[in-house]
Amino acid sequence: MAETMGSDKKTCDAIRVTTPLTREAALALRAGDAVLISGTIYTARDAAHARLVELLDADKADRGDNADHGDSANRADRDARTGRAADAVCATEPTARFPFPIRDAILYYVGPTPAKPGQVIGSAGPTTSYRMDAYAPRLIELGLRGMIGKGRRSAQVVECMKRCGAVYFGAVGGAAALLSKHITASRVVCYEDLGAEAIHELRVEDFPATVVIDALGGDLYDIGVQNYLDFAAAHALAAPPPGALPAL
Repeated sequence: MAETMGSDKKTCDAIRVTTPLTREAALALRAGDAVLISGTIYTARDAAHARLVELLDADKADRGDNADHGDSANRADRDARTGRAADAVCATEPTARFPFPIRDAILYYVGPTPAKPGQVIGSAGPTTSYRMDAYAPRLIELGLRGMIGKGRRSAQVVECMKRCGAVYFGAVGGAAALLSKHITASRVVCYEDLGAEAIHELRVEDFPATVVIDALGGDLYDIGVQNYLDFAAAHALAAPPPGALPAL
């Protein structure tokens, strides 16, 4: 895992990202950037997230640690009052039993279908990310640097991303077979009993994604809506009917 993130442009103007994804590299990305991800990433959906958090809770109980986790709004307010640095806030060490190296890792929210003969993996399209929102802050505070999925994230997750320097990538839903062509190796890491939702280690090459929410809180969903409204106003276009666009 000696690769680093680069910023060289390809002909399609996508930014080449390699793992591990450092905090500095994540902070350089902006909402709307097209990226091509290469290196090792891990998969986890909601069932696997629940088990990871249970593991962390069990480890905390074994240590007699009563520290709070994941309440980003309260943590941010407290840290502002105490002057605690963001790096210190996000310096929690994972348990030694944690099944993969989470610091500077990228998690892909996917449950791949079984591979057909001769294939590395089956179809591997993103699942809706809000299912992981209850668990994501705990992992971000451990050093999780990137997440790949589809759809919006909660305000709590975004605030934690801003504090800890994490980024959220969007992959195209409905293009699962195409995305799987960018996966060159796959193995189950743990929770094999979960079937497709087991945690996999994937080796990817030029995996296409878009920065949806950057580490500064820039949100492509909001930016896209505002760009449309600005364009419509500038060209005297009729306003969309109520409810046609998501609220900003």
